[in-house]
Order: sequence, then C-alpha cells, then structure tokens
Amino acid sequence: MRYTSTRGGVHGISFVDAVLMGLASDGGLLVPEETPDVRGQLNQWRGLSFVELAQQVIPLFVDDIERETLDRLIVEAYATFDHPDVVAWHALGDVSVLELFHGPTLAFKDVALQLLGRLFEYILGIQHQHLNILGATSGDTGSAAIAGVRGQRNVDILILYPDNKVSRLQELQMTTVPDANVHCIAVDGSFDDCQSLMKQTFSDLAFKEEFNLGAINSVNWARVLAQIVYYGYASLKFDEAPAFCVPTGNFGNVFAAYMARQMGFPVDSLLVATNENDILARFFATGEYSRGEVHFTLSPAMDIQVASNFERFLYYYFEKDSDRLTAFMTEFARTGHASIGGPPTDGLFTAVAIDTAATLGAIKSVYDEYGYMLDPHTAVAYAASEQFKDQLAEPRVCIATAHPAKFPEAVRDATKEAVAIHPSLEALVDLPERKTKISADIESVKDSIRRVAGRKTDTSA
Repeated sequence: MRYTSTRGGVHGISFVDAVLMGLASDGGLLVPEETPDVRGQLNQWRGLSFVELAQQVIPLFVDDIERETLDRLIVEAYATFDHPDVVAWHALGDVSVLELFHGPTLAFKDVALQLLGRLFEYILGIQHQHLNILGATSGDTGSAAIAGVRGQRNVDILILYPDNKVSRLQELQMTTVPDANVHCIAVDGSFDDCQSLMKQTFSDLAFKEEFNLGAINSVNWARVLAQIVYYGYASLKFDEAPAFCVPTGNFGNVFAAYMARQMGFPVDSLLVATNENDILARFFATGEYSRGEVHFTLSPAMDIQVASNFERFLYYYFEKDSDRLTAFMTEFARTGHASIGGPPTDGLFTAVAIDTAATLGAIKSVYDEYGYMLDPHTAVAYAASEQFKDQLAEPRVCIATAHPAKFPEAVRDATKEAVAIHPSLEALVDLPERKTKISADIESVKDSIRRVAGRKTDTSA
C-alpha cells in the first residue's frame, strides 16, 4: 500500500514513511492510494473480537511491517484497556451507545494513540532515529498522545493546548505526567490558534527537517486507520447497516466512519453532531465552508472552527482532484470562506449543531430515565440522534467519546448531583504540574522546540 497527499505533491510513500511524515510535506494530508474492498470478508469477520478484527483490517494498509510484528503491536496497544473487548456497549432505549473510553486516559483517542505510540517506538527503534512530536489538543488528544509515548527514549512530545480552555481534569492528565520526554505548552489563544501554529510549523520544511518533527494529531493517517476498526467492528454487530451518530470537531472520528463505509463495511448513514461551533453543520446544509467565531462550550474538544480532517473528505468528494482541492483550501485559508456550490448530494451525511441547553438536557434525561451518565460530547451526539430519529435508519449507534468523570461540572450542572467520578482522575488533583505558557505566535512555538532539542543534545553529550 502506497500513500499520496491530498494536494498532489507527494506520491508513492510507504506506511512507515507516512507515519513519520505526519502532515504531508506539500501541506496536504496523506491518504492511501487505493481503498481496500472488504465486502467479501464480512461474513467471516462477524464473530471476531475487536483485537482480532484490528489484526485483519490494519494489515490491509500496511505492507512494510512484518505481519507478526504488526499483530504483536496491536495486541500490546489494546492490552492497556480496562475492558476485555476494548470497547463496550450500552443500550439506551432504541439507541446503542458504543463506549470508546476504556483506555488509559478515558477517551476515544486512546484507541488510536495507544497503537500509534507503539508504531513510533518500533519504527524509531529500527531506524535509530529520534523524533520530536508536535501536537495540538482541544482536550483529549493531548493526554492520549502523551500516554502513548511517555517515557520513550526515542521521542520527545510537545503538546500545544489553549490555556484555560480545556477542562481542569483534561489539563491535569497532561501536566502531571512526570516523564522527561513530555512537554505541555499552554497557548494564550484558542484551539484553532494551536492547530494553526502546529500546521505553520510543519509547513516550514527546513525547520521540520532540522528538528525531525513528527505529528500525532489526526493529520497522521495511522490515527484514522485505527479508528476505522471500531466502525467496522460496530457495523458487524447488527443485522442491518446502522446509522452512526458522531460528536465531531476536527472531523477525524466521523471521517474514519466514512472510510469504513468506503471499504464496504455496512454503514447506512452518518450524523455529524457539532456544538455551537457549527462550521460543519453549516457546510452540510449549504455547501459553504465558512470560518466563524470560536465559542467555548461544555464540550471543549469540539470547540473548533477549522476541521483539519475535513480536507481528506473533500479530496474524495472531489473525486481525488488535487487541483480542485488545493484551490478550495487556498481560498479558505485566504478568505475564511470556500464553497462547493451547494450542499453535498450523496445523502450520506446529515449534520446538526446542538446548543448548551440541549446538551445539558440530554445528560439529564438519560440520567433520569436510564441511570446512565453521558459526557457532554457524547450528549451532543445523543441529542442529535434523538432530534433526527425519524430520519435515520435503525439501528442507531451513538459514539461515546469520553468518560463523564472527565467533565464533572457539566454532569453536575445537568443532574444537580456530583456523580461523575473516576479514581484515576481523582488521583491527579494533588500531583505537581509541569507546563510552559507561551503567546500564540510561531516563534514562541519554535523556541519551545529548540529548547527541547537543546535539552536532548545536552543530555546526550
């Protein structure tokens, strides 16, 4: 399997090189040159465990790591989860909730980042390289990325996050990690600022090469690949193709569902559920992709107005026309607005923005009726699924992206009870923190990278 950039400037690179490159050197995102067709294998895959299915799906995209090694890395990655089958199910009336938060940091990002961390460790070990990973987080990616690579001698990780705009527990999951290769950077700005700074840094190719920068955000194809597995796994649990209701900010999670459908897994439709940061809801309604003001909400991982993985979807929607894709993204970067001339016509996606009141209402109603707690991101998806239940196919699967204990204030505000707790999070409260505060400018980010690289050089001397 070879990989190409959405913008046409990178072709024919291997999976290992795609993992290390992260963001394509032409500014685009890497995608497989071909999409495997798995329709002939679905019946024999229906009884597989999550790990067993991962061992069938992931090798379809990886031909430069020995199968035995890859299978081992997959087993090791998911041995860190506290559920015997990695993911879990919970029924809320006629909605099936797919719980993806049973990993080390209690968020769906662990599904991908526990695997990506092991891929980095293996690849860098055999190539005798050191990688400086630069990531940006709106909440959960940072802690999951750190958990994936903490303590690795061939990796330093720098995570940019918006200061005072992630939940306190999300911040503690990052800043209390004591490993010397972990560097938490609080940026005076929004997540969009952090993501923009990350992309600007990667676009300076000389700087990227000098400091051997790698990406762990969902711009890294391996992240999407790991997420395809749980959509395939979930789709095979039903007699009919389900509709997936996905809380969405950066579009990576729902794009993985799109890719699962492209491969032939039985996926009927996709409901894109956003919060007040509704750029995606507006796009699917009108075809207009237009940057708005960032709203800071109860679901901070979705407080995003520029969805980085959306470019991958557009590449396929434009039938792999890199010139058209590049023109669209260039126009958006220049003006904050671009259009495809009308809403998408394939009928696969429905999108809706769910406000704070509806989010709190979903948490309360589910708790009152079922005694089950939703985190505010999952509540956005649940509220959307209820709003569109007469238009969606059955069964409906709601993607649960985080443990509610990561957002105790939102759960308490909704239910009037302090019920959302988890011992691993409670243990963080009194631990010492390490973080560096910087302004939202590119030189501050580069200076942070230089300090980390200098520390590494000094340590080695």
